[in-house]
Amino acid sequence: MSQQTMDVTHRLVSSPAGRTHLVEQGTGPLVLLVHGFPESWYSWRHQLPVLAAAGYRAVAIDVRGYGRSSKPAETAAYRMLDLVEDNVAVVHALGERSAVIVGHDWGSPIAANSALLRPDVFRAVGMLSVPYSPRGGPRPTEIFDQVGGDDEFYISYFQQPGRAEAEIEPDVRGWLAGIYAALSADTMPTGEEPDPHFVAPGGLMRDRFPTDKLPAWLGEGDLDFYAGEFERTGWSGALNRYRNMDRDWEDLADFDGAPLTQPSLFAGGGLDASTMWLRDAIDAYPTTLPGLHSSHILEGCGHWIQQERPEEINGLLTDWLATLPAPPA
Repeated sequence: MSQQTMDVTHRLVSSPAGRTHLVEQGTGPLVLLVHGFPESWYSWRHQLPVLAAAGYRAVAIDVRGYGRSSKPAETAAYRMLDLVEDNVAVVHALGERSAVIVGHDWGSPIAANSALLRPDVFRAVGMLSVPYSPRGGPRPTEIFDQVGGDDEFYISYFQQPGRAEAEIEPDVRGWLAGIYAALSADTMPTGEEPDPHFVAPGGLMRDRFPTDKLPAWLGEGDLDFYAGEFERTGWSGALNRYRNMDRDWEDLADFDGAPLTQPSLFAGGGLDASTMWLRDAIDAYPTTLPGLHSSHILEGCGHWIQQERPEEINGLLTDWLATLPAPPA
């Protein structure tokens, strides 16, 4: 870890999960940072010192099921409503009344739904890599089952408890290195190679991951940190997020098509499948994100956007945060 990252403060706070582990740096208005899959608070290591230096209280959490946060045993304990309440509990445990929330990958819809469901707490929302797309359409698993032809979409592959765990857990470090490389701009498969988002019949997800190369943003020490976290926690908590998508669709029925009205920011990678597949969601932002400050596509960037392009993301975040009104006293 860098010296700046070592200067952070680790804390455990009470939450509906049981406990939430967080890392904080700086003082000022609260900015809550929410990671995605398969990541950690550590994914925000480049943002924490920069936001702190800009005058903010930057706090990165381990989402329930990850790192040092609690890991409830029940699959249903990872539904979106529970994750939103964890975030609310963190804000209050820190003695704050409100926060700006920023998320990456799964953290992006977690952040968006936190702002949607609790606008009294989350006064602005930043989303990285996964665009805002309001609840709607058919049941999610029905859609995923129709994607990929003879191959199986990775979200469908993740649905059965224990199946993906059996692939990953014998070689956690190798699997992580593969998925990070598969979705990074400088190491992702070319258009002529099989898409790593899909699993061949009878195959494994890792069969289509690059091997023996790490992306430029990922040092051996970084990979060691991520691997150590998952070797300790196991994978069911992280994968259970995917296993609640139908529950989320049911839970959020009253918010079908709902716009997100708070001040917002979006940034995605030009080479990221999440950005390309959800292009229509980005095009709909004038309707779905009426408070949008700006939307950015970073050309030549992959999925791990705040780690692949930290200086650009830090600049976008600090410029946007500076436009926001001060939180209520």
